[in-house]
Amino acid sequence: MQQLSGKRGLIMGVANERSIAWGIAKAMAEAGAELAFTYQGEGFGKRLAPLAASVGSDFMVDVDVTDDASLDAAFAQLQDRWGTIDFVVHAIAYSDKNELGGRFMNTTRANFKNSLDISCYSLIEVARRAHPMMKDNGGTILTLTYQGSNRVTPFYNVMGVAKAALEAATRYLANDLGPDGIRVNAISPGPMKTLAGAAISGARKTFRQTEENAPMRANATLDAVGGTAVYLASDAGACTTGEIIRVDGGYHILGMPQPENL
Repeated sequence: MQQLSGKRGLIMGVANERSIAWGIAKAMAEAGAELAFTYQGEGFGKRLAPLAASVGSDFMVDVDVTDDASLDAAFAQLQDRWGTIDFVVHAIAYSDKNELGGRFMNTTRANFKNSLDISCYSLIEVARRAHPMMKDNGGTILTLTYQGSNRVTPFYNVMGVAKAALEAATRYLANDLGPDGIRVNAISPGPMKTLAGAAISGARKTFRQTEENAPMRANATLDAVGGTAVYLASDAGACTTGEIIRVDGGYHILGMPQPENL
């Protein structure tokens, strides 16, 4: 099915073929979408180029989301090439991995500011620039979150606070942009084996704990997350906005581990 046939969009945050952003990009391309990609720095650009080519894209832009001029230049290139866009996938988050272990109370002021800037505020900057390219025809803005936003997760620390802010920003942006037909949603997978996830202390234990206890007895897959993103960006998602869509095998409904794991 070509649910996204005729639609164009920007994917931000592909690090490698195991990235959640890549799972989304691949699913969207298979659904008929035309894609552009951002990356930061030459190293990530080299990893991204063959992936982008595999889905028929030669449109890659180097972007630093903490730099207004860099963001302006990226969206100017989108404007010049396409004029309008139908969706943006914001899959960008960062924290110093040295602070993704130990106690949350030891978070430094500098890392707190940097984590919130990159992981949350960048969505607002992206939405502000995407808005003029969507406001006439509507569109979709998607971001990625995690259950550590509202439930304490070992070692997630400042990223939990950043994701809580991101989820609040999702709701406020959904309200701001709704009158122009623009939906804003977040997808919340459970733990996944990604480059970003590997930076968190105890990631392997968290992955195994979720897999053993989720009602589906499985962690999310890239295909499942990608399919959810396709739905949200398609016409079928026309009335869904401001939502946190969980794709975690049902783990979020549990109050305790399964009986055999108590």
